[in-house]
Amino acid sequence: MATRTKTTIRTLQSRKRDRQKFSILTCYDYSTACVMDAAGIDAILVGDTYAEVCLGHSTTLPVTVEHLVTVTAAVRRGAPNVFLIGDMPYLSYQVCQVDAIRNAGKFMADAGCDCVKVEVDRRLVDTVIALARVPIPVIAHLGLRPQSIHQIGGYKAQGMTAEAAKTIIEDAKIMEDAGATGLLLEAVPAEVAQIITEATALPVVGCVSGPHCDGQVVVMHDMLGYGGGHPPKSVKRYANLHEILGGAFRAYAQDVGAGEFPTEQNSITMPEAELARLRRIL
Repeated sequence: MATRTKTTIRTLQSRKRDRQKFSILTCYDYSTACVMDAAGIDAILVGDTYAEVCLGHSTTLPVTVEHLVTVTAAVRRGAPNVFLIGDMPYLSYQVCQVDAIRNAGKFMADAGCDCVKVEVDRRLVDTVIALARVPIPVIAHLGLRPQSIHQIGGYKAQGMTAEAAKTIIEDAKIMEDAGATGLLLEAVPAEVAQIITEATALPVVGCVSGPHCDGQVVVMHDMLGYGGGHPPKSVKRYANLHEILGGAFRAYAQDVGAGEFPTEQNSITMPEAELARLRRIL
């Protein structure tokens, strides 16, 4: 099999200019990353959703930089050719710009990321400027920001009024001017996402934000029916892993309980001569 060409930010920029959509999935382990890379997924986001779908938390807030950097490095080893996005967790960049640069640097240097993602609005524009100046490529995440759910009152669509939509559109321009490498729009109306995508030269990633964005990202567990987190109703399900895995686990438990696994064919056996010697020794 021919080696796949590495996807870079220039690849995504070219895809935008040529109006060719690109695919992004979340991923949290080496083995799954290998499958995604081989399947031709363009980019992987090691999301702070790890806290929900893998660790069982009710929000993304508890996961740490150290934990996500370790997971992200594993994903990079499994998918060396994708565009890899590290998701900076809660309080890893909001406290001060020095923290933001130091923590983003861990994703870039230790985990091998191509860029980092931060949940922002105009109040954090100086942080985006500081990261871009270093330079650390940064994707500005606008719209629904899960790290802010206690402030906004839960997981719900953003930009649903003309005034709120105008603010998101203005913030997108502010982030572009600040030096952002790309934008991610989560849970905003398709019309708003289209306005932003058409107005910027940056690659725009949509997450439950309609068909007009340059690329799309969904949580892997949502599109596979795996469970956990907060699956949006609008995400297309491509498999039902909960059912498939449940069936496999039940069959295994039944086989073990009935003495049907392991069988002689599933067992390690000694050479006859060694077995005879063992019996003499005993």
